[in-house]
Amino acid sequence: MKNIYFDNAATTQLLPEVVEVMSESMLLNYGNPSSVHQMGRKAKVAVEKARKNIANYLNVSAKELFFTSGGTEANNLVLKNAVINLEVKRIITTRIEHHAVLDVVQYLQKEKGVEVDYLSLNKFGEFDLKELEIKLSNQKKKTLVSLMYVNNEIGNILPVKEVSSLCVKYNVMFHSDAVQAVGHLEVDLKEVPVDFLVASAHKFHGPKGVGFLYSNSKYSIKPILLGGGQEKGVRSGTENVHAILGMEKALSISIGRLKKDSQHIFEIKKYFINQLIMNFKNISFNGLSGEEIVATKTIVNVRFPFKDERFLFRLDLMGVCASAGSACQSGASKRSHVLEEILNEEEISFSSVRFSFSRFSTIAEVDYLLEQIFKKDKKTKIL
Repeated sequence: MKNIYFDNAATTQLLPEVVEVMSESMLLNYGNPSSVHQMGRKAKVAVEKARKNIANYLNVSAKELFFTSGGTEANNLVLKNAVINLEVKRIITTRIEHHAVLDVVQYLQKEKGVEVDYLSLNKFGEFDLKELEIKLSNQKKKTLVSLMYVNNEIGNILPVKEVSSLCVKYNVMFHSDAVQAVGHLEVDLKEVPVDFLVASAHKFHGPKGVGFLYSNSKYSIKPILLGGGQEKGVRSGTENVHAILGMEKALSISIGRLKKDSQHIFEIKKYFINQLIMNFKNISFNGLSGEEIVATKTIVNVRFPFKDERFLFRLDLMGVCASAGSACQSGASKRSHVLEEILNEEEISFSSVRFSFSRFSTIAEVDYLLEQIFKKDKKTKIL
């Protein structure tokens, strides 16, 4: 059976170079970075070198970078610190953020009495920058803006430069879950300031279970995990040395190949969209995922003109891996909270699938997928 992997927004294939770096580290770099002996110092040096390199990619200071277990922990670290330690009383966000943000915000609202202000969205999942400015200009409480850099389901790219400028203008903190952006887009935090930025290695061909938080040095972050005081007191727990080195290697390769891989992925996305339009009269693309500039090149969220609750299951039987939304929710029977927010009841009843591509995706794989979706001669679905 074919094995077509079009679920790269959920996780990505490890690069061989990353496996090599991690394997070497497992064999030779087994000291605890907190130990003072030579093997501990060797591990510490390796971790700090990786920290410095990742910081350089983002154009920030290494002292502002903290390693975590991934995006979820880093988002929790930011949001809980903002409220508990930095005296934030109001959070401005949207209802289509990742649950690693939404669930924490709702917890803080319930348990800490934080005011949560949701921006209005149009049918494409866009908010109005004028509305954001009005909310910021009317602030009476210490405020944090939390908006994801790239939406993980519909691929919308945040107008991050404009949002950053507004946050600077009104002196509010800006947090962005950039899990779908880092390694796929140019991120320069000197050029476009963000106070707190979150990334996860497995989204850019690195290992699972490791990520990082950038935190502007003007804000003091306290740990939510207590114990050994690692990561300059911000994140207790022995550093996952091998994964950190693998993450740095994956990011280095991703940034080095950014233009080449982006063009390759864009050609696949464009071909896929054009073929769908040619073969379906009423095909739709959720959010801005069908667009070229305002959405990431990696994601296409397709709303097919038919209703089939077993559509994803049937694709899986044919060897095609895709998703109905966030991987964190895809095992559940609940509908996508993102699509529920921007589609009406009739629209959401049709079969929507998120296809997400990587440097390993090919046109031949797209052709195989298309064959499973429709009979070209009759232009009708095969399922």
